[in-house]
Amino acid sequence: MGETTVSLLPAAAVLPALAAATLILFSGRRPNLREAWSLGAAVLQSWAVIAMIPAALAGGALELRLVELSPGVSLALRADALGLVFAALSSVLWLLTTLYSIGYVRALNEHAQTRYFFCFAVCVGAAVGVALSANLLTFFLFYELLTVATYPLVVHKETPEAIRAGRVYLGYTLGAGTALLAGVAVTYVAAGTLEFRPGGLFSGDTAAGTIWLVFALLGLGVGVKAAVIPLHAWLPLAMIAPTPVSALLHAVAVVKAGVFGTLRVVGYVLGPDALAASGAWLVLAWIAAVTIVLASLAALLQDNLKRLLAFSTVSQLSYIVLGAALATTGSLTGAVQHMVNHGTLKITLFFCAGAIYVATGRERVSELAGLGRRLPVTMGVFAVAALGLAGVPPAAGFLSKWYLIGGAVEAGFWPAVVVYLSSSLLNLAYFVPIVIAAFFRPLRGGDDLEDPSLMMLVPLVLTATAGVLLGLAPDVPVAFLSLAATAAGDMLGGR
Repeated sequence: MGETTVSLLPAAAVLPALAAATLILFSGRRPNLREAWSLGAAVLQSWAVIAMIPAALAGGALELRLVELSPGVSLALRADALGLVFAALSSVLWLLTTLYSIGYVRALNEHAQTRYFFCFAVCVGAAVGVALSANLLTFFLFYELLTVATYPLVVHKETPEAIRAGRVYLGYTLGAGTALLAGVAVTYVAAGTLEFRPGGLFSGDTAAGTIWLVFALLGLGVGVKAAVIPLHAWLPLAMIAPTPVSALLHAVAVVKAGVFGTLRVVGYVLGPDALAASGAWLVLAWIAAVTIVLASLAALLQDNLKRLLAFSTVSQLSYIVLGAALATTGSLTGAVQHMVNHGTLKITLFFCAGAIYVATGRERVSELAGLGRRLPVTMGVFAVAALGLAGVPPAAGFLSKWYLIGGAVEAGFWPAVVVYLSSSLLNLAYFVPIVIAAFFRPLRGGDDLEDPSLMMLVPLVLTATAGVLLGLAPDVPVAFLSLAATAAGDMLGGR
């Protein structure tokens, strides 16, 4: 474990979003100013996060102790390699999602825009807090703040269907929060500390009963947001929310917090050695493998585009969970990198879905025939992102899947290799027909349709470009792959 340096930068990464949320509330009558707070905070937050990366690449970390609650129990922030991957992803994508959101809510004249941008800012601030938490208690507080702040976004439309989706969302996530809190308490009693430690707080000699209890409680706590089957049902329902919120759920904050939490639990709480000795890794691996296949099959059956993307996310998230369970250098590197690659490509697909809706009012896969000729930018970008997510080189999806498959071979767990390859084929099975229909089938009405405003097109073009560049040069301009490799070494206890 490298040198830890006291610094204010971790706080500087969390505070801009929370400060912007307050300023947004007081700027409701001035939309341009309200949205400027979000954009400015996103720039400041991104700068603070990127400024901390050199220390993490050098093997160190920046830390700030906020308050000592009792001996060994504190609220603290710590910027290590794993946390900075998630924080950088959330910060940069927040900036682009804010630009996109401005175009989206104005084009549709959405109601309650001040509430919308306020909750959006709180969500991103909470996500970065989750990323930079130094211990389980701080993690739990930001994790639950993320749950509460997301609820108004899920129910934003205030229709009966939206209210029902919100209730299901709260039922799942608050129930998971209860399990997570119990896991925090059990961990403290068993380990005597809540601090995240590279390689975990437990060893292979720890009693199996203790490992299984902590695994069950913390696994349930993070598993709901990671949307592993059967804890996934809230996510497709939450697609009733506005499309930028769906992008937030899938790429910037909520579900990424779930898989990030899984990586924290595996690499910094339980530890790979304890998971291997107890056999818990095998349970986690098979849960993830089943989720990957079943969710991919479910995506094939969807006609609603956002629900198709939601089931795709359920599947892709478990790529990360399976990589964490296998706990080899390759699988962990691939799992961390896939957070970035999936987030970038999936947010692009949701941006495209929102652009299609704004331009045409269409939400169903069966209604997309011929749109490639009327919305060439939107559907062209959709094709690039969809193929990239399926693992077609040179886009980013191929890179992380390469590491994940290599890690599975390294672990000697061949079912994972079969699952990863089968899922990629299923990805192509539900994405390629959409692309073919959009560009090679006749348009069904709407000869006057055209791509939406630049405010929406620019973010989706930028995220698609980033999705390709991450496959060609994954350390430019942000050293994501190097951070992922460093984090993998940490999770393995420096091995």
